[in-house]
Amino acid sequence: MEVIYELKSSELDLILHSPGGSAEATEAIVTYLRSKFTNIRVIIPHAAMSAATMLACSANRIVMGKHSFLGPIDPQFILQTPLGIQVVPAQAILDQFRRAQEECKNPQMLSSWLPILSQYGPALLVQCDNAIQLSQELVTTWLHNYMFGGLSPNPSKSIADKLSSHGDFKSHSRHISLVAAQEMGLRIEVLENDHRFQENVLSVFHATMHTFSATPAVKIIENHLGRAFIKMQQQIVIPQPTPSRPPAT
Repeated sequence: MEVIYELKSSELDLILHSPGGSAEATEAIVTYLRSKFTNIRVIIPHAAMSAATMLACSANRIVMGKHSFLGPIDPQFILQTPLGIQVVPAQAILDQFRRAQEECKNPQMLSSWLPILSQYGPALLVQCDNAIQLSQELVTTWLHNYMFGGLSPNPSKSIADKLSSHGDFKSHSRHISLVAAQEMGLRIEVLENDHRFQENVLSVFHATMHTFSATPAVKIIENHLGRAFIKMQQQIVIPQPTPSRPPAT
């Protein structure tokens, strides 16, 4: 809201570089952007992973370079386990539980599975199902309404299913290249097709990366007029006790 305030155009170029976040926060961002702009082009200079891929799918079109990547949108859960805090794919939790159901038909397997199944809290399996459905439904809706609005047959659900398939990607950190995104059916424009435009996009990206490396900034949202929201990492200085000195002799 800070950087969009007083922008008059109905069109938006959004340069996006992000490891992702929550589907709920992404939904709020998309709802706000779409209330302000009728035509959005998402430009990915390097990587838009996870929920950032979901955000890109709310665009009318996506611009990627040969070095750019999207990522799977399968939701992840942060769980406290006996091995410490782990980030676990929702689909992997469901698959493991179903595997346990099958193997525990053999009573001799119960002792092996009980320590694993004890990690599941109340409603976790239902939450996993809901999280997977939410990411699929949001991306399907956004693709249907914006990128492929009015197109018949509409490929939106098929693309959302592919992006959310943990079984196909095997890892949430897998990278989806420009060519792979095009093969999925996403409407992708090639950054290298316009050399001057490519130079401008990469200049913004590199300047932002230098800012991250040289300052405490951890999040930057800025427009072409210089209006910016910058989140800084808090630096806590802990005073160290003065070392004691032996008494003078």
